[in-house]
Amino acid sequence: MTGSVTDRLNVEFAGEEYSVAPGEVFTVGREGDLAIDDNLFLHRNFLTIRNVEGLWLLSNVGTRLSATVTDTGGRVQAWLAPGARLPLVFAATTVIFSAGPTTYELTIHAAEPTFRETQPTYPDDDDGLSTIGDVPMTHSQRVMILALAEPVLRREGTGMSELPTSAQAAERLGWTLTRFNRKLDNVCDKLDRAGVPGLRGGVRSYATNRRVRLVEHAIAARMVTRDDLPLLDLEHDNAVGLADD
Repeated sequence: MTGSVTDRLNVEFAGEEYSVAPGEVFTVGREGDLAIDDNLFLHRNFLTIRNVEGLWLLSNVGTRLSATVTDTGGRVQAWLAPGARLPLVFAATTVIFSAGPTTYELTIHAAEPTFRETQPTYPDDDDGLSTIGDVPMTHSQRVMILALAEPVLRREGTGMSELPTSAQAAERLGWTLTRFNRKLDNVCDKLDRAGVPGLRGGVRSYATNRRVRLVEHAIAARMVTRDDLPLLDLEHDNAVGLADD
């Protein structure tokens, strides 16, 4: 079944586009229609896209990994856990997920979306804080997130990025590792209390997964953008200057 142009979805990843027609099942993973990377942390079959009775559905068919799904404006966000599925109703839907230290991003485009977006308006922030949803972030918390998300933000378009370790991110800011980890603890606790999933758990999962999950959420929710990247050099110069005094 081929389907018309308006019936189809297009999946964009790393500069390549893939067309999905009704009646087809499109698979994303280490293998499948979109074999995105030879990464042993990634499931052979992780995500599927299919049309069910006229509605496009994104399903997580993996057993361990989750994905963050958002409209491209960052106003609607969902966490797609193993076994879950979501309708694809926006003109463009961004899917972000991590496998090991690598974060991946792809975009799904619909020619005839079910939901039509309106232009949002945002109130001016004049209190010195960056308000992300209902979660305020201080300047130091924001630049900490930026240091982790920098490779993703510098990447052109969709694709994959290797996230820095905590030690590398601390060095980027000119901070001690102790200070960086304290800020990371504070941000993860704050977002966890606000209901963001995946930032807390057992000791092992908390230690290894919280950085990548934080970056997934920060990018999807537009907590940080490419326009914020100059803050990293400013923070590093200020931190090194204070240390030299």
